[in-house]
Amino acid sequence: MKGGKGGKDGKGGKDGKVHNPVHIGSTDITLFDRHRMTLLSVFPIFPVLPVFPVHEGQPLAPHDLWTAWSWEPVVLISLLASAWLYVRGVRALWKSAGRGHGVRRWEAAAFACGWLTLVVALVSPLHRLGGVLFSAHMAQHELLMVVGAPLLVLGRPIIPFLWAIPLSWRRGLGTWSATRPVDAIWTWLTRPSVAWALHAVAIWLWHAPSLYQATLASEAVHTLQHVSFLVTALLFWWALLHGREGRLGRPAAVIYLFTTAGHTSLLGALLTFSSRLWYPLYHSTTAPWGLTPLEDQQLAGVIMWVPAGLSYLIAALALASTWLREPAARPAFQPSTLPQ
Repeated sequence: MKGGKGGKDGKGGKDGKVHNPVHIGSTDITLFDRHRMTLLSVFPIFPVLPVFPVHEGQPLAPHDLWTAWSWEPVVLISLLASAWLYVRGVRALWKSAGRGHGVRRWEAAAFACGWLTLVVALVSPLHRLGGVLFSAHMAQHELLMVVGAPLLVLGRPIIPFLWAIPLSWRRGLGTWSATRPVDAIWTWLTRPSVAWALHAVAIWLWHAPSLYQATLASEAVHTLQHVSFLVTALLFWWALLHGREGRLGRPAAVIYLFTTAGHTSLLGALLTFSSRLWYPLYHSTTAPWGLTPLEDQQLAGVIMWVPAGLSYLIAALALASTWLREPAARPAFQPSTLPQ
């Protein structure tokens, strides 16, 4: 994508604003391939992957629910750092290029909503409630994968994060992301079929009774579960929403969303209609909340089956709608959201 009169030296055009404002070495970042840009955009998400502590001590009681906020230092520092970087970058970008340029207002709002979703999932009492109720743990997982991940992806954090860091760091990241091994790995990981498969495997594998119970007994395994859920969800949503195929990939994205709704609904239905308790570690923790262990499992299955399944279907319909409304002559993809 060619820059405006500002050129690569970062000088303004006729309106005095910087039209091509982000540079990495001698190559403007707006010339990078779309997948290389997004490789950098994943880094800002990684800091919000905290260590999830095992719920130790006495099980959470109903009368303690609203005081059961999780103030884990790693979680709080990661969330605050990611918010600070995004806000700092957006302010710098809009000050230079004009409000709404580079990152649109709705994209910034999407990132903010995704960030708040992570706060609800990781800091609010829902986090500790997941240690005593399978249904609460399921709700936490769905918030991370079905709500938080797509909103963060829609927020396109690459541009504000790059604007928030020193120029020398931008150059280093740009050079590293353009190397052949990194480029090849990222291209493979963000193929819709690969991202879909990785996300599906993560969901089904971690709901196997032996592995799921291990997450309740081991801090390391618990951390690995949540990290794999969020990372594969980010890859999945990026591949569908910002994939290299662009408009031409929309029909395939719709299919992947429908099939994800199908296989997750199947897992939810299996949990809902099973007469056997899948995770016995919840056997002694549900009674204070007015649920039997089997009722708690059924509620968890319904959460995965109905609201989560509907979310995938709504996303599929929204993508199909945008694809049908777009002119057929529109380019397959836009190399950058930065102003011309």
